[in-house]
Amino acid sequence: MTLEAGPEVVTPRDQTGAVGTVEVPRRGRWIDVWDPEDAGFWAGKGRAVARRNLWPSIFAEFLGFSVWQLWSIVVVSMPKAGFTYTTDQLFWLVALPSLVGATLRLPYTFAVPKFGGRNWTIVSASLLLIPTIGLTYFITQPGTPFWVMALVAATAGAGGGNFASSMTNISFFYPEKEKGFALGINAAGGNLGVAVVQLVVPIVIVAGTGLALDRAGLLWIPLIVLAAFWAWKVMANLSVANSSFRTSIAAAKRPHTWIISFLYIGTFGSFIGFSAAFPLLIKTTFPEITVAHIAFLGALVGSFARPFGGKLADMVGGARVTVCSFVVMGLGILAAIVSLNANSFAAFLISFLFLFVASGAANGSTYRMIPAVFRLTTPNDAGRARREAAACIGIASAIGAYGGFLVPRGFAMSTSNFGSLVPALYVFCGFYVVCLAVTYFCYLRKGGPLSQERV
Repeated sequence: MTLEAGPEVVTPRDQTGAVGTVEVPRRGRWIDVWDPEDAGFWAGKGRAVARRNLWPSIFAEFLGFSVWQLWSIVVVSMPKAGFTYTTDQLFWLVALPSLVGATLRLPYTFAVPKFGGRNWTIVSASLLLIPTIGLTYFITQPGTPFWVMALVAATAGAGGGNFASSMTNISFFYPEKEKGFALGINAAGGNLGVAVVQLVVPIVIVAGTGLALDRAGLLWIPLIVLAAFWAWKVMANLSVANSSFRTSIAAAKRPHTWIISFLYIGTFGSFIGFSAAFPLLIKTTFPEITVAHIAFLGALVGSFARPFGGKLADMVGGARVTVCSFVVMGLGILAAIVSLNANSFAAFLISFLFLFVASGAANGSTYRMIPAVFRLTTPNDAGRARREAAACIGIASAIGAYGGFLVPRGFAMSTSNFGSLVPALYVFCGFYVVCLAVTYFCYLRKGGPLSQERV
């Protein structure tokens, strides 16, 4: 398809031969000419088309995160529903969706150039029906063996894969100067799904009489259908979104890809890991506190902080914002340790809210670093820089998401072996110190290869 004037953004492509940058014509709604760096193009049509694709992407990603983190809040009520799983097993149910979601992010990234951003959004949204329907049934069967329930929980990882494909797709729509905010808004919409699921599900499952955990799955089914329909109705595929496996291999050979992926474990991995574990942490450490009234706050403030982190990174540089965020995260961890030793829930909550805000802002700033780093290290080939940056986004999002598995398992091991969360918190604090040092050494230190640029 090509852009044209008038109310419709795209028109059917010529199906008789190769068109634009696509070697073989593909069926569906495709845009073959796309250059957001052209100011005239961007002002005339590009911005409107980008926004038309951004909002359904945000909604689908929002539902993906909601489904991905369903088990983080469902496990809190499972003992009341008759399930006799141990605390360690409950932490496994929290951690498994993150493990699967992280693993799916790389293939989901490749799916965008293979099938098209619009097409894959429809498919990936529809796949969310599997974990929601599975949860709806098995959560009403208290006699379900743990291994079966673990498999059901693992299918929720499909929601985690949505992030990589959505971010990769949207990164092609926006010019460099607006990528930070656009990617931040897109990601924040997804991250917000964690807060919403932790706020809404506890209310829905106790509405009326008794405890109805099956509603935790039923709630999302009509919304998933709506998301798939919205994507089908208004989104478009970009021919220039053509990052190939070869491009990903090239990106994987770049040291900066792995540096940023490591940093993303500390930023996004912390956000999603703490989000997943937070309700169960409160329930096991402060059993007198009603989790439903509190747990969602962490993911909420972290989600809202993400686009502002991206916007601030657009102005002062992503590396500076990331370094400051790691400082705040380290201080938040130390404050959480003090609060646990003092048995103060108020201090514990405030400490974690600082952690969530800092990790959310760092998510946006770290992502903003990716296109800047690849542009600066590939100065004579803007197209290659964009393609490899998009591939790096997929790699970093996958590696970073493993933090969502490591954090809950870290807390589970700390509790099982030491009877306290404190050892795990010390490990996390030490990790943030390392992340801070890596960020400074690679991107901010005087005399460094990129120190004179606003990365």
